[in-house]
Amino acid sequence: MNASIDRNQTLFERAQQTIPGGVNSPVRAFGSVGGTPRFISRAQGARMYDVNDKEYIDYIGSWGPMILGHGHPTVIAAVSAALQSGFSFGAPTEAEVIMAETLTRLLPSMEQVRLVSSGTEATMSAVRLARGFTGRSLLIKFEACYHGHSDSLLVKAGSGLLTFGHPTSAGVLDDFAKHSLVLPYNDITALEVAFKEHAAIIAGVIIEPVAGNMNLLPSDPAFLQGLRKLCTQHGALLIFDEVMCGFRVGLSGAQGHYGVTPDITTLGKVIGGGFPMAAFGGRRDIMQTLAPVGAVYQAGTLSGNPVAVSAGLVTLQLIQAPNFYTELTQRTQRLIDGLNLAAQKSGVAFCAQHLGSMFGMYFADAIPKNYADIQKHNQTRFKQFFHAMLDRGIYFAPSAFEAGFMSSAHTAQDVDATCAAAAEIFSTW
Repeated sequence: MNASIDRNQTLFERAQQTIPGGVNSPVRAFGSVGGTPRFISRAQGARMYDVNDKEYIDYIGSWGPMILGHGHPTVIAAVSAALQSGFSFGAPTEAEVIMAETLTRLLPSMEQVRLVSSGTEATMSAVRLARGFTGRSLLIKFEACYHGHSDSLLVKAGSGLLTFGHPTSAGVLDDFAKHSLVLPYNDITALEVAFKEHAAIIAGVIIEPVAGNMNLLPSDPAFLQGLRKLCTQHGALLIFDEVMCGFRVGLSGAQGHYGVTPDITTLGKVIGGGFPMAAFGGRRDIMQTLAPVGAVYQAGTLSGNPVAVSAGLVTLQLIQAPNFYTELTQRTQRLIDGLNLAAQKSGVAFCAQHLGSMFGMYFADAIPKNYADIQKHNQTRFKQFFHAMLDRGIYFAPSAFEAGFMSSAHTAQDVDATCAAAAEIFSTW
């Protein structure tokens, strides 16, 4: 290959001829940071390599699943063994039962579980289940929390505190959006007013207890406690969307971290070990509303795919090792401390935080408390930082509104090299 040819650019141009925007998920297009997306050819451990064979320390981790890093040998062995037995059966397997038993043991709020193939399927099904179980129509969600791309959840806040949602995508009908009420994140007063006005028709409240799609923004503990109390008091179901934060902030998820028990939980990413798999589950009486034993219909040809389940099971086994989360959290803290110190020495308006192995970076003077705070941080600086780090072989999310992820494959040397690169960039500003 001619060294002067950028295969990322040529592939991106080629892809745009047959794929909308040249990508199969919008954020991959680098639309918010500019430039050409990297086409990845391979990955191992904490590193990815693009089609030009440039090496990157990877802090995306396939947007969360790769908690063990890429190509973990034990996961590869499990997947290889599963492949020898067959790719898909469309029938029950013992591995599905073991997966359900594992999830219900690790997250006791999930007394029963249904496996699906994506986080969008999980959250869509959880919302339908909440409406079917309660016989009510209204769903409350929070501004800038992302729960997949189903119609009921692609809504934004209305113009006033208690106006109903408006579609955020063409093709989503107003008739869908009007059944969703969008409130400010971490605002207990707005939530109390919503229940006062609409308690009789609220089927459920869905929330990312650790938001990762408006950068990293953890819930305020008092807010979550108040949310749980209001749902219990008024007979609404509390849905924790832990597709991203489940098994990322700890072995018992965000619900264990905060000590708040949801009625329904959705999971994804880590539980598939890098393969397409997700789940939703909750109290037995709620889950018994699902077909074939109940009236709420949900199905999926590839649900519980044996190859995906094999990768997920061994991943869940490995993360239960003694000190796994202690060491992973310490490594993430090392990154946060190093980045904050580098910015402080150069006088750059920057701060970072983490919860477990999820982290957020903000070009602002203070850690944000809500979505309004997130919007104020300097996105121009982020774009400059992103590309400067990418040039130095450090791959962060190509958006100022996405969390980052640490893996157990990252070493102290990886982290220190990342912080040194950031310090070099900050020193020129």
